[in-house]
Amino acid sequence: MTPFDLVLTPRGVRFQGQTYPCSIGKGGVSAHKREGDGATPKGIHYIVGMLYRADRLCAPNGWSRPIGPNDLWSDASGQPDYNHPVRAPYDHSHERLRRADPLYDIVWITDWNYPDATAGKGSAIFLHQWRRPHYPTEGCIAFRRDHLLKLSRRIEPGTRLIVR
Repeated sequence: MTPFDLVLTPRGVRFQGQTYPCSIGKGGVSAHKREGDGATPKGIHYIVGMLYRADRLCAPNGWSRPIGPNDLWSDASGQPDYNHPVRAPYDHSHERLRRADPLYDIVWITDWNYPDATAGKGSAIFLHQWRRPHYPTEGCIAFRRDHLLKLSRRIEPGTRLIVR
């Protein structure tokens, strides 16, 4: 491990000597992640992308991409675009990236089951804003808004997320 790794601990995510409180999946941490189980997958995951709501905030860094009104994420396990970004209209199961609430104003994409997705292994493992302190997610890791913004300015593509 290095100071540039994001490390999930019982107190939060440690990064560069600071610990940031976070929420994890309602199913806890799992070494056997499955679609819909609500678990945060155990392992070493890489940050491979960052999305943001350009209508709500400025780009947090030079490599993030804006979320458009038709941007979705496929969670349709049997489809070839499972666990990939897709655009509306999309007839299969998906998650809308441009939400009415602020949870996805900034979204970090991990390489969990991506880009070579295995059906049923889980999709959309993101890092994003929490609903409220320690309110569980569907498997993602979520932070307080100001912490997410601060971290978004400091991480780079390829930053490791270590979940033990």
